[in-house]
Amino acid sequence: MYGQYAIKRIIYAIINYAIIIFILSALFNASMEATLRSQIEEMIQGEFLARDLTGYTVEEINELKALRRDELYRRYHLYDPMIVRVFWRTYDTLTFNLGKSTSVTSSAGERNVSIIVGEAIPKTALLFTVSAFFNILIGIFLGIKKAQKPGGLLDQSTSILTMIVYGMPSWWLGMMLIMFFVYKLNLFPSGGILSTPPPTGFMYYLDILYHMALPVLTMILLRAWGGAYLIRNIVLGTLQEDYIMSARARGIPENRVLYGHTLRSAAPPIVTMSVMSLLTSFGGAIIFEGIFSWPGMGNLYWIALQQNDIPVLLGNLSVTILLYMAGLVLLDLIYGFLDPRIKVGGKK
Repeated sequence: MYGQYAIKRIIYAIINYAIIIFILSALFNASMEATLRSQIEEMIQGEFLARDLTGYTVEEINELKALRRDELYRRYHLYDPMIVRVFWRTYDTLTFNLGKSTSVTSSAGERNVSIIVGEAIPKTALLFTVSAFFNILIGIFLGIKKAQKPGGLLDQSTSILTMIVYGMPSWWLGMMLIMFFVYKLNLFPSGGILSTPPPTGFMYYLDILYHMALPVLTMILLRAWGGAYLIRNIVLGTLQEDYIMSARARGIPENRVLYGHTLRSAAPPIVTMSVMSLLTSFGGAIIFEGIFSWPGMGNLYWIALQQNDIPVLLGNLSVTILLYMAGLVLLDLIYGFLDPRIKVGGKK
């Protein structure tokens, strides 16, 4: 049953992803084709500058260029009807043949969009995964403590703090922390992922953690309180269940009741909240990464928009959607595994 459920979820996700990429390809078709034609002209000019054209007349050179242009147009399906061109662009995107950028380059000077986006993914994943890990730990611990004594001093004080911080713009808090920790106390670097010049050996990884400290602290201050408040409400509702009352009546230790019975029953919504929080931020917050000069996917979006680099923008968007949908599938599978009440693959 569970295997059928998993296969069905994966197939649905693949179909939905293909439909979304087709829509994006249709929307970006005109811009992508204009970019492709410009790149073909650059390619032809480069090829003919490198050739020995001694003895050729201007008319013959132009004819050779026209033949080469016609060959490349046919190779990239530019003579096909529009719907066919959109299908080919969808196929290229689904097979990660994302083309070349117009202005953005990788750290090695490569213009291949797959390489450029591939460099940004682990940097965004590192920053947001680490912050999500600490947010989840703090949220679970604080949420359970709040649920144990609802209306107490801890519950009331952190709830007020949640309302204050939850509506606070991330860019404003980031700038305030930079002013305080960087320019006032001189404890952290103002941005980037590595020092200049970058250290080597084990110090290389310590330098990355050192540059991560302030962005991670900012996200913890922004999101941990809201997560704790939601977990508090989830756990508080679970604590009212009859089987929890029965467990307490049987003399089971409170920690075992909380972390064994209550937390396991409340796990599906907590996992849903945690994974969704990670997925929504995995594309990289454009403003947040821009403030800290973090070279992730959000910062790459901003650079591509500034430089009107459509191939990088489309490639980044398609990879972000893929990661988001893969996370949703994983969330469905985890949810079905954690909650035995869900009848996966069964008849209604």
